[in-house]
Amino acid sequence: MVMSIDNVRGFALATSSSAFIGSSFVIKKIGLKKAGDAGVRAGSGGYSYLYEPLWWIGMTAMILGEVANFAAYAFAPAILVTPLGALSIIFSAVLAHFILKERLHMFGVVGCILCVVGSVGIVLHAPKEKKIDSVNEIWHLATQPGFIVYSCMAVVVALILIFWVVHRTEQRKMLAYIAICSLMGSLTVISVKAVAIALKLSFNGVNQFIYVPTWFFIVVVVICCLVQLNYLNKALDSFNTAVVSPVYYVMFTILTIIANMIMYKDWASQNATQIATELCGFVTIVAGTFLLHKTRDMGNEQSESSSLRGECELQNH
Repeated sequence: MVMSIDNVRGFALATSSSAFIGSSFVIKKIGLKKAGDAGVRAGSGGYSYLYEPLWWIGMTAMILGEVANFAAYAFAPAILVTPLGALSIIFSAVLAHFILKERLHMFGVVGCILCVVGSVGIVLHAPKEKKIDSVNEIWHLATQPGFIVYSCMAVVVALILIFWVVHRTEQRKMLAYIAICSLMGSLTVISVKAVAIALKLSFNGVNQFIYVPTWFFIVVVVICCLVQLNYLNKALDSFNTAVVSPVYYVMFTILTIIANMIMYKDWASQNATQIATELCGFVTIVAGTFLLHKTRDMGNEQSESSSLRGECELQNH
C-alpha cells in the first residue's frame, strides 16, 4: 500500500520526535550525573542540574521532540502517530547502551526489533488523513453524538477515579493513576490535533484563531495536560517505572485510537485486512515495549555478575 504525502510527513515528524525525546533522556541523565558530582543530586532534592549545560541541551531536545510530535498530528491520523511514540524507547535504550554503558540484554534487542516491525506494519497500512479546510469542521465532528458520549464518559470515569477510587484503595492505585492519565491523554490528543490543524491552516493564509472552537481546544489541551502530568508524576513516584511506562503506553494508545475512531472514523475507508494488519502491528509494538522494559536492567545485572566472577577468579589465583 502506497503512503500518502501527508502520512509520510507525519511519519517523518513522529520518528524525529521519538529520536529527540529518546536522546533527551540520555543527555539529561549525563547532565544530572555531572551536576550530582559537583553538588547535591536531584534525587536528594538538589537543583544543581539547572547550572549544567548538558541538562539544558537535553531539555531542548525534549521540547523539539514534543513540537515535532505536535506537528505530526497536523498531517497524519492518530493511529499512525501515537503508536510510533514507542520508538523513543528504542532510541533511549540504544543510546544508553553505547553512551551510558547501560547494557542492553538480548531480550531487549528482541523487544526493539518487535517495536520496529510493528511500527512498519502500522505505517504501511495507516489510513489517509481526511482533508479538513476549517477548524469548524473539526468542531462539527467533535459535537457528533458518538464523540460527545465518549467525552462525557471519559470525564465522568476520570472524576470517579480521582475523588473515589484513588482515596479508597491502595492495591489498584497504580491502575487508577494510569487510567486518569490515559483518559485525559485521549482528549488531549484530539484537541492537540485540532490545534495543530488550525495552526497549519493559519500558516497557509486561512486564519483559524478568529473562531471560538480553536480557543476551546487550546483550553482543553492545557487542562488535560495539567491533570495528565500530575497523575503521571504520582504514578512514577509511587510505583516501578518498568511497570508504569508500558502499562501507560498501552492504555493511552488504545484509548487514543478509540477516541479518534469515534470522532474521525479513520477506519471507515479501510478493509478488514488493513485493519487487522494495523492491530497486529500495535500488538507487536506492545509486546516489544513490555519486553524492553522488563529486561531493561538484566544487561547491567549480567555485566555486574560477570565482573564479580572475574574478581573472584583473580582473588583465587
